[in-house]
Amino acid sequence: MNRRNFNSSLYHWVIFLVYFVLEPHASAQTPARLGIQTYAGLTITGAVGTVYSIEHGADFTQTNWKCLEFFQLPQSPFLWLDKSDSATGQRFYRAAEFPAPTNMVFIPPGTFRMGSSVEENPSTSGWERPQTAVTISRGYWMGQFEVTQAEYQKVMGNNPSYYKGAERPMENVTWQEAVNYCARLTQREQSAGRIPQNSAYRLPTEAEWEYACRAWTSTRFSYGDDPDALALGNYAWYCVNSCEGTQPVGQLLPNPWSLYDIHGNVWEWCLDWWSNSLPGGTVVDPTGPVTGSDRVIRGGGYPYVPADCRSASRFHTPPNMRIPRNGFRVVLTVGKP
Repeated sequence: MNRRNFNSSLYHWVIFLVYFVLEPHASAQTPARLGIQTYAGLTITGAVGTVYSIEHGADFTQTNWKCLEFFQLPQSPFLWLDKSDSATGQRFYRAAEFPAPTNMVFIPPGTFRMGSSVEENPSTSGWERPQTAVTISRGYWMGQFEVTQAEYQKVMGNNPSYYKGAERPMENVTWQEAVNYCARLTQREQSAGRIPQNSAYRLPTEAEWEYACRAWTSTRFSYGDDPDALALGNYAWYCVNSCEGTQPVGQLLPNPWSLYDIHGNVWEWCLDWWSNSLPGGTVVDPTGPVTGSDRVIRGGGYPYVPADCRSASRFHTPPNMRIPRNGFRVVLTVGKP
């Protein structure tokens, strides 16, 4: 599987509406003009499906615009409203077309059912229950592939992987080392002007991970129910086809949102502390317990059985432990981790 070449160009500014004053609320119009209105936002006109970095600042002439949201245009024109706060005063907005970062795909906001039913997983542990209605309120970018050893080496300067290979997934890293990689990557990309201020690379939350893995499916695997895992080998490296070690990323079929190896190959670190159950009920953008002893890992791995590679499967590892079966992929989101 050929991976896309690196594109180092800066993201492109496409300013549709740029001037805005709150008294107490105001809006930018096209052409730009000052006005007292009843809402805070801007109208975006562009190609449907394009992702924009929606940014704000206190002065139109400033250079440190801060990203409020990565937003995919659903129709054109579209009225985007600022839901971040209700403060009064002066605020300027602009929309910047944001091309996909190298080997990343945009994950749109939405709602899904997290966890599994008793029928799917009769285990008495209850780790995957109660099933929880989760809303992911903002879109984010996610790596198409698990972070490779070549990518990790370029950013961190070392490679502690057990199964060596430039295009194999990075593994044998602790949770903190994965977090440090994200921080250094953020610093590098912001310095190069490839990502906006107030955006950062980080590990996905457990909810973000399962939402992206499912890609709006509700079956055992992202490609279907497949209770006997007859087709799993087309999508995942697991105990039947790769029990001896990891494989280079991107060789098998992706999920519906073009994420490769989301089932199998290596378990993937998540941002959350581990909890023995899901929250239940209805939640928005959950981030897990405040404290804990282990961190969540997701997706299954090369020596594991099909049940461990399901979309709902979850497990945990102490954050300071190195295991050749644990790797990670990154997301690009607004705000700090």
